[in-house]
Amino acid sequence: MEPLILVINPGASSTKVSIFSGDMEEEGETLYHDDDIVKLPTNEQYLPRLRAVRNFLGERKVELGELTAVIGRGGAFKPLAGGTYRVNQALLEDILSGNVAADHVSNLGSLMANELAQEAGKPAYFADPVSVDEFVPEARLSGLPELPRISLLHALNIRAVAHRAADELGKAFSDLSAVVVHLGSGVSVATLRQGKLIDVNNANDGDPMSPERSGSLPTTGLIKLCYSGKYDQRALIKRVTKQGGFLAYLGESDMRKVVQRVAEGDEEAVLVMKAFIFQLVKAIGASAATLQGKFDCVILTGGTAHDKSLVEEIERKVAWMGKEVRVYPGEGEMSALASAVLRVLRGEEKAKEYR
Repeated sequence: MEPLILVINPGASSTKVSIFSGDMEEEGETLYHDDDIVKLPTNEQYLPRLRAVRNFLGERKVELGELTAVIGRGGAFKPLAGGTYRVNQALLEDILSGNVAADHVSNLGSLMANELAQEAGKPAYFADPVSVDEFVPEARLSGLPELPRISLLHALNIRAVAHRAADELGKAFSDLSAVVVHLGSGVSVATLRQGKLIDVNNANDGDPMSPERSGSLPTTGLIKLCYSGKYDQRALIKRVTKQGGFLAYLGESDMRKVVQRVAEGDEEAVLVMKAFIFQLVKAIGASAATLQGKFDCVILTGGTAHDKSLVEEIERKVAWMGKEVRVYPGEGEMSALASAVLRVLRGEEKAKEYR
């Protein structure tokens, strides 16, 4: 009989919940929350979101005792190695006390998983949070000691598709080296060397630009903008992380609409798309260079990887590397979380302890 896994993934205005039997999703729903809930301080959203999950389970007549394990989405925790972790008291205390990298609703995933797992008498897990940090020492230096480079990335999806690629290539994950690109509202270009994410652009700080993020900016120009009087700190951070990239140039962050404008010959959209691809392949080339060309493949994933014309253009521009480009469109967060637990339950991977 396949393991029965409850997956909980809190997002900004909703909580996704799924029941997996082994690799197959048996039940799943996105539970949308009222504005009066999502406007609460993060930790105060815990109980109403948990009630919504309980209602989901009740409506589908899922008994907690039937579960094999529960996993919540990993939050913006402290820097951690990649992998699947048990939810323990140290993690719970850090979340509740605010000892985390960022106050983000994804932090509640582990709290909810723990509550329901305890009632079921089963283990609770989280996996591959955005704060996965496996940088080699030289990747941390930026050029100013006061500004070390920080590892923040779409680790859950990146590691999930890398596991898929390793399986399909008949390699152990620990032997896989690849350039892995997550294409979403933010873009992560990650360098995977023998199963470790040794470097990443950090979607909030580095090239390339993306639908909402500016990516790398001219340093002295950015300093002048800081002192221009047009922005305070919060407004400028919002400008570069939520109002930059395609949105800043085209007034549009929906890549489907941008692609349509390109197809219709909108000259401005064509130019911005060319700039995006230019920056993207430059970042892929830089990642390949740090691997000295010794890697298995380039992997493209994320929602924007559904766009065949964009994928084909990227493939054409990186063909000189002589490496296969493997494409896994979408984010697949729920299946990625379920797979992370399954690797532990099947003895393919050992669960790690949060410390």
